[in-house]
Formats: sequence, C-alpha cells, structure tokens
Amino acid sequence: MRPLFPNGPDRLRVMRVIARMNVGGPALQVTALMRGLEPDLFDQRLHTGDVDPDEADYLRLCAPDVPVHRVPGLGRSVRPGDDARALAHLVAEMRRFRPHIVHTHTAKAGTLGRVAAALARVPARVHTFHGHLLHGYFPPLVTRVVVGTEKLLARRTDRIVSVGAKVRDDLLAAGIGRPERYVVVPPGTDLRPAPTTAEARAALDLPQRGPVIAYVGRIIGIKRPDRLVAVARKVVASIPDATFVVCGDGDRLGDIADAVAELGPAIRPLGWRGDVETVYAAADLTLLTSDNEGMPVSLIESGLAGVPAVATNVGSVAEVVVDGGTGLLVAPDGPDVAGQLAGHVVTLLRDHARRLAMGRQAREMAAERFGAARLVADTRELYRSIARERGWSQVREDVRR
Repeated sequence: MRPLFPNGPDRLRVMRVIARMNVGGPALQVTALMRGLEPDLFDQRLHTGDVDPDEADYLRLCAPDVPVHRVPGLGRSVRPGDDARALAHLVAEMRRFRPHIVHTHTAKAGTLGRVAAALARVPARVHTFHGHLLHGYFPPLVTRVVVGTEKLLARRTDRIVSVGAKVRDDLLAAGIGRPERYVVVPPGTDLRPAPTTAEARAALDLPQRGPVIAYVGRIIGIKRPDRLVAVARKVVASIPDATFVVCGDGDRLGDIADAVAELGPAIRPLGWRGDVETVYAAADLTLLTSDNEGMPVSLIESGLAGVPAVATNVGSVAEVVVDGGTGLLVAPDGPDVAGQLAGHVVTLLRDHARRLAMGRQAREMAAERFGAARLVADTRELYRSIARERGWSQVREDVRR
C-alpha cells in the first residue's frame, strides 16, 4: 500500500460531498467554502448529484464558476440501486483523489459519503448537520431508523458540525455523537449590492406603495405554506394594501396557487431567483412559518439586508433573530400560530420607527456573526485542528498555524 503522504503534501486535500446543489442553505454554504478556502492551502473537490426537475439549481443560478464532479445516482431520492452506484463511484473517486478529509453535507450524502470514506480508508471524516430530520419529516419508525444510522456514523466521524447550538443540543439529546466531537459553525454568506426599494419593486412588478412581506425558501410541507397563506389572509384583512411575495418553489406550490386565486395580487409567487437581494430590498418584513429548521439562511440574508423578521421559533432560529430586537418570534406549538404570526406582522407594519430600528440592529448583528469570511475562517480552523490531531507534520506550516 502506498504511503499516505509520499512526498509531503503542500495542501490538505478535501473532498466535499453533498447530495445535490439545489437552492438552499447547504448549497450556499458549500459554495462559500469552495470559493473562500485558499487554493494554495486546500485542494478541494466538490462531488454532487443532480437536482430534481422540480428544484432550482443553485450552481446554474448563483454559482456557475464552482467546478463540480457529478456522482451518478446521488440525489434527493432514496433508491437502493442508485445509492449503491453512487457509493461505488464515491469509493473509486476517493481512492483516486486520496483526500485527507472527506466533508459531507446533507443526510443522504452524509451516509453514503462517510461509508465510502471508511471503505476507502480516508483518514478523517467531517459531517455538517444543516438541520436535522428528528421530527416533522418522516413517520416515527423511519425516524428511529434515521437516528440509529446517525448514531452509528457518528462513531466514525472526527468532527460533527452543527449550524447552531440548538441543532447540536437536539442531536445530542437523541444520542447522536459525543459532545467533544461537535463544533458549532453557523452559516455565513454575503449579499450582493442591492437596488433601492423603488428599483427593486419595479423590477419585481410590485406596487410602489403599501407594505411588502417576503417569504424566501422551499415550498414544501415542513415549511408550512398553508400557514403562510393563513397569515397572508389575516394580514390582508387588516392591511388591505399589503403584498406577500413568495420566492421559491416546491411540491406544495399548489397552496400558493390556490391563495393567488383567493387573494389575487396580494400574494405574488416569484419562483426561484438568483437575485434574492432584490427581493429583500423590496420588502418591509421577512416571514418564516416552518415547523422545523436548522439555522435558516433566508433569515441571515434578511438581516444582512436590514429587514426584520417574523418567524416561528424552531431549530436555531432564535440564534439569528433576537425576539424583540431584530424581529418577533412565535412558539410553533402554541395556540393559533398563524394568528400570532399575523398579529406580529401587523404590529410591525404599523410601527414604522420600531421596524426600522429592528432592521438596523438586524444588519449589525448579521454582518458581525454571519459573514462568509467568518464561515471560511471557522472551517479553516476546523481542518487545522484535525491536521494537528493527526500529526500531519508534513503539511505546510501555514495550514497548521
């Protein structure tokens, strides 16, 4: 067997695996790392499957510059034949590339990627939980299988990355991994320069007058588009000139289509857009209605744009939105969640000074805590810590320091 470092490598080789690069937080984070980690210190390769026909391709919309290696069979759906093919492909690629670290993102890639890394005898394995599947996604029996699988994989994972402290605590409470293996690395991103509010509303064909509430994200069951529609219905009843813009797509888009038939121009589906900064620039508030989240990048982007949020307090949402400071939160298991969300929206829309103050605080907090440079720095230190533990003394000194 060839030695791992035959000539003393100048760079750490990192193989990054994600099931698919659909529009969402994981793809955004992966892109930031592929662009941000220094190529003279890190040799990175991104391996991914294809997005489904009903999903938007983040690479095409926002990151055509990021090179990828396609993995046949890797994607959203669980199909034994495709999964076996993807696993074999990953093992072959790992043996060819010989990474020091395999870093997996999303649940399916986390399973196949870490099993492949064990078969290919990759020295170090890292997995990022961008959220978790502990509730709201599957029936109880399937959830138990998912938890059991994650427990087994965690035993052979050098670092378990969670996007927030609440996500980490939920995973530990489920018995997944040991506390010393966890590292909290919040998402990080930057927004491109935004147009003025008037320019943004003109670009999106929105009224120049009247408040605009933005929803940005996938339109799937766990995100509760039915709750979004209920909130819109209640808000429009109180503020008739309010407009809800929905930037996203998914298998529950029919809920939004039905709302358009009912509410007319008060709710505007935009589909996926590569210029989300335009959506936030047009908005007075951002709304999140989910039953389960990791740390929503849409709320981070909203903060960077100086737009306060009204959201359900799920996952690590409270680590992004300070209740009463940068937005208002509602417990997801309380009575009449839609009514409470709508009440908060109406309250802030009617209090211009408070809303602007929240927006300023949101921008300051997001810029300090959630910039792309901070994500890259945290991940660089994570890889350095593994190099130190492994005694990779031949790796360049400036990587280890």
